[in-house]
Formats: sequence, structure tokens, C-alpha cells
Amino acid sequence: MDLRGYLKVLARRWPTVLICLLLGVGAAQTFIVLSTPVYAARTQLFVATRSGADTSELNQGQSFSQARVQSYAAIVATRQVTEPVVRELKLTYTPEELASRITAEAPLNTVLIDITVRDTVPTRAARIADAVAKRFVVVVERLESPKEAIPPAGGIAEPVAQVSPVSLGVTEQASVPTRPVSPKRLLDLAVGVFGGLLLAAALVALREALDTTVKTSEALGELTSLPVLGHIPYDRSSVRQRIAMDSAGSSVRAEAFRKLRANLQFAQVDDRPRVIVVTSSVPGEGKTTTAVNLALSLADAGLRTCLVDADLRRPSVAGTFGLVQDAGLTTVLIGQARAEDVAQQAGGRLTVLTSGAVPPNPTELLASDRMREVLRELAGVFDVVVVDSAPLLPVADTIGLAPLVDGVLFVVRASKTGRDQVRGAAESLSRTGVRILGTVFSMAATFKGKGYGYGYGYGPAEVPVPRPAVGRAGAVDCAEWSPAGEK
Repeated sequence: MDLRGYLKVLARRWPTVLICLLLGVGAAQTFIVLSTPVYAARTQLFVATRSGADTSELNQGQSFSQARVQSYAAIVATRQVTEPVVRELKLTYTPEELASRITAEAPLNTVLIDITVRDTVPTRAARIADAVAKRFVVVVERLESPKEAIPPAGGIAEPVAQVSPVSLGVTEQASVPTRPVSPKRLLDLAVGVFGGLLLAAALVALREALDTTVKTSEALGELTSLPVLGHIPYDRSSVRQRIAMDSAGSSVRAEAFRKLRANLQFAQVDDRPRVIVVTSSVPGEGKTTTAVNLALSLADAGLRTCLVDADLRRPSVAGTFGLVQDAGLTTVLIGQARAEDVAQQAGGRLTVLTSGAVPPNPTELLASDRMREVLRELAGVFDVVVVDSAPLLPVADTIGLAPLVDGVLFVVRASKTGRDQVRGAAESLSRTGVRILGTVFSMAATFKGKGYGYGYGYGPAEVPVPRPAVGRAGAVDCAEWSPAGEK
């Protein structure tokens, strides 16, 4: 996955990113609130040599001081300095604890030593810094003072301390700090934001690695090696209203179904299928919605279209249009009525053959010779017959029905259907020898600023949604059942 693709994934997983950012900022803010402010007081010392009358001696003294100053800085936090300071100021620290609060730096090519003391009380930090500097001067000068043995007249030689060749002076007294050096609010918040982003990136990468669903139409095309004929966006209103091809028909979903119709027609110019089955891998992928709106769009294009509900397990076409379901396809298959007797009109432009009563043996009915005859009769009357069938993986109904039709349209739900499910369903269809016309990428996400700016999300599984009746039950005019091409 390239950077552009990963940024799209982050945008799609924006709730995860937002939660991680809030966690990072919250952790930083908690650290700031719970942390005790620490103040830093600073004092500065200058190291000089005592001898040097001419320029040569001064240069030598300067070089000597620069060579020694780094060693001096390492002495600041030793026990020789900290222990007398603890006693003098009556601190509650141990010498070792005080040493951990002291830092000394000697800038290169200088004879300066910067001593910094950190403490939770600003005034105490300044007092400790001055006391450390004062004691440090004493320790260094004592260490640098040479001792020579001078023999007395007729006695034993005794060491006599000489004057130290270096002298240390305080160039800057410690002042009481007014602002804490820790915690640093802006820095800590920046670290929290950065940590939240890193956490979000890691979680998103992990979820993407574990997520085996099909997320893009490009991935669907590569997985199935089939053309993607439709890219249907998700719309929250589709949960309540399946029909996108309404009287207005100006929504982005309606336009997507028109594109599906056009792609289906142009993709099969030489051998246009008359009977098309719409199916999916598992329930809840939008196959019924696709079948209904594809049939309506074909009817709007002037084609005589019949929609057949062959999902005899969970029929929902009748509920979508508000039609009668008791008499329909199963009634015709068992010989109790003819198709023209139980067909119904939806919106005055589409003929619908509902499922009828749910039978105990749907697989046998759909794979029967009688089903082949019914489809042949319908194909002789209508320009296009769209059949809504059961999902492929849970039941074998569509596998038995597929050899009886001219082509299959395979619906896959974005970010919901697994790759293995798609692959298994496609292989099942291929074994039947049926022509797979292409795939439809359903409930897909399209980001704002690109295309139509479709929303993002998922709808629930397909459940029939009752609507006010828009068609009429009963027989269809005999004129409407004249052979194709006749009026």
C-alpha cells in the first residue's frame, strides 16, 4: 500500500484516529496536571590563572584553564561538594539525591562553568545553586593547591600548602526562577498528539492487516477478474427506502443505478442477456436493492422489464413495493396459476412477479424444468427479466437456478464481504458454467471532494420494509403479454 492509499485508509478509519488523538492529548494533560512543577536556578563561574605577567604567560594560563575546566565540571556533583551544602542548608535530601539535581556544563573553548540546580521550590533552588558554587570554589582551589616539604633547621620536613595556581570567581549569582522547566505544557501536549497519531497509525495498520474484506472496486476487480459494472454508494436513507429510482430519480444513488444499466448494456452489446439473475455471497449485501433499482432503471429506459423474486428463503420484493406476496412464482411453479394471472404492476412501469408462498423445497423448485419454462415464457414477453435470487454460500438455490438464465450479476458489499466469501461464491458460479456478466460494488464509500461526495457507513441486513402500495395486484392486460416486439 502506497502513502496515498494509506492516507485514504486513515481517513476511512477516522473514528479510530480521533479516539487515539484524544487518548494521547488526555494522557499528556493528565501528566501535566499530576506532575509537580520543577524550577531551575543557574549560576556561572569563571576559571582564571593567578600568574602571568607577560603575554606568553597569560596565553599559557588561558590554555591551562581551558584544559582543566572540563575536569572541574565533573567535580560539581561529587560528595565533597554536596555533603557540606546539605549540612549548611539543612536540606532533607541526602548528598546523593542532591547530586542528582545538579548539572554542570563547561562550554568548549571557554573557561566558564554553568551550574544548574533543579528543585520544586524556586527560592530553595536559588539558595542551593549559590551554596554549591561557593563550596565548589573551595574544593577546586584546595585540590589545586600544591604542597611542598620544607625541612626545618635540624628537624623533620613538614608539608606546607602553596597558593593555588587557579582562582574561581562567580560571574552570575543564581536568581529565583519564576517559571518551571518541567512540565512543559506545549511540548508535552505535542508529544501527546504525536503519540496519539503513532498509536492510531499502528492500530489502523493492524486492523487493515487483519481485515480481509473487500474495500475498493479495484480490489474487487483484481480478486474476481470480472468487470465492475456498478459502484453503488451508501445512503442512510436506503435503510428505510430501498427504491432509489423514484419519481424524482435525481439522487446520487439513482445516477449510480443508471450507470450500472448503461455499463450492463454496453458490456453485452453482441449478446445481450434477456434473463439476468442478481445474487450475492451472503445475506445483507444489497442484492435485492440492486435488483429492484436495476429493473426500474431498465423500465425507465423504455425496456419492457419484469422483476421476479426468486429468493424463496427470505423474499422481500413484495414488501419493497407494497405488493401482495401470497400468490406469485411458487404459485406458478406448482401449476395453480399462470404467470400473467399473478403478476402485479409497480408504479405503472414495471411488472413484478413476487415469490408467492415460501415452499419447503425451494432448491428443487428453482432447478426444475418448470422454472426453465416460466423463465422462457417471461423472456418471450419482456425485453429483460431481472431475477432476485438467494445468496450463494448459505444455500444451493442460486446454483440450481443459474444454468437456466442468460447471465448472473454478482453483488459485493464494500468493507463487509470477505475475500474468501467472494472467491468461494465466484468459484461456485464458475462451476455451473453460467456467464457472469460482472460485479456490483454495493454500499461503497466515496469521500467528499471526489466524485459526488457520497457518505460512508453500512446499512443493516436486508429486511423487508413495508411501504404504501404503489402498484395493483391482479391480472395484467393481455396486450402487455404479447410477444416481444408486438404491441
